[in-house]
Amino acid sequence: MVQATRDTLLQATHLTKRFTTPEGKPFTVLDGINLELKEGEIVALLGRSGSGKSTLLRCLSGLLLPSEGEVRYRGQAVRGPMPGMAMVFQSFALFPWLTVQQNVELGLEAMGIPAPERRRRALEAIDLIGLDGFEKAFPKELSGGMRQRVGFARALVTEPEVLFMDEPFSALDVLTAETLRSELLELWGSGRIPIQSILLVTHNIEEAVLLADRILVLAANPGRIRAEVAVRLPHPREREDFAFQELVEEVYRILTTRPTPERATPEPLTLGHRLPKAPVGALTGLLERVAEGPDYGKEDLPRLAEEMRLEVDDLFPLLDAAELLGLAVLQEGDVRLTPEGQRFAQADLEERKKIFAERLLLHVPLVGHIHRVLQTRPTGRAPEERFLRELEDYMSTEDAEAVLATAIDWGRYAELFEYDYNAGVLYKNEEVPSPTP
Repeated sequence: MVQATRDTLLQATHLTKRFTTPEGKPFTVLDGINLELKEGEIVALLGRSGSGKSTLLRCLSGLLLPSEGEVRYRGQAVRGPMPGMAMVFQSFALFPWLTVQQNVELGLEAMGIPAPERRRRALEAIDLIGLDGFEKAFPKELSGGMRQRVGFARALVTEPEVLFMDEPFSALDVLTAETLRSELLELWGSGRIPIQSILLVTHNIEEAVLLADRILVLAANPGRIRAEVAVRLPHPREREDFAFQELVEEVYRILTTRPTPERATPEPLTLGHRLPKAPVGALTGLLERVAEGPDYGKEDLPRLAEEMRLEVDDLFPLLDAAELLGLAVLQEGDVRLTPEGQRFAQADLEERKKIFAERLLLHVPLVGHIHRVLQTRPTGRAPEERFLRELEDYMSTEDAEAVLATAIDWGRYAELFEYDYNAGVLYKNEEVPSPTP
């Protein structure tokens, strides 16, 4: 569907989106986004958690209004959902009390399409996406893949020019997701659907290279477009091809390359540093895998992600944690264990806990702060609420709860302190907590 001259369908200029936290503090999710979506192309939005991918998609589709800047569809300002654009969601978003046909007809009904025309178009869309015979079925009777097909039919039946997809395959098993991707590309390439452009949010790097003509890589906190990668491979694309693997490597290099700091010496971390959501068990497994790999402590990230079946939102928090603790470094799409990382991977359980404790007290101010407070209090106890209030000086309550949960998980593994979940109390490791009433 590549055209010699392609018109711009959708354009965002200086798009910025801010929210206000429950505490009344402004929080910038997207900052100064400029992009164009042209006829005949599939564009993928890719980035780590916190880069605002889904928020950007909602701003472009008119489901959210930007705080600054503007979005235009064929030159017309977008100030709400518009004809010509449709969305496929990750969570299927079907009404359980409606049949497949009724779910598909919903958008047409909202557009005021007469009932006979709604029925005709809905049945055509259902047949197109391979659910012929299930028109009267309810969502509970369908598999995950079939429910997502209904989501596609509901979007296609409105005959949009622009199709937005928010991680539409992430809730599906591997084989079902692969089948739906292939069928979508077949429909797209055959011209059997009216869609002129597709904008896809994904956290799967291979999926982005498999589907897209362009990949926009977003930086996080706040979300900005960090890089654009052109994908000029013909369809169908094969994961085993050298050119395909090179593009995957390029995207990994972009995601693992830190922006050049403005200061010669980076500022020390503060109490409010946003800790990555990295469970200790998963982090330990990753370090062990890298240590035991064929390159003895160095591993190619695409290969590591494939073997461990980790996508961007799962892999990069673990890598960020390993780097934060001085156990690994990221370089040009590879991860390499530091001497401390090698020592950790080769140690027994008790020695690992000691190493982890040393790393936490050296590199994670929040864990060190909790440890000091508990050590200096006569009772050796402190309510978690005390630390949440301190974190809320830096971030929203929701983010503070997530960061404190990670700090508690890490500190308990390292035996720096213990935690009574029912009472919401942290206490020194050697203390036996009193029973909770």
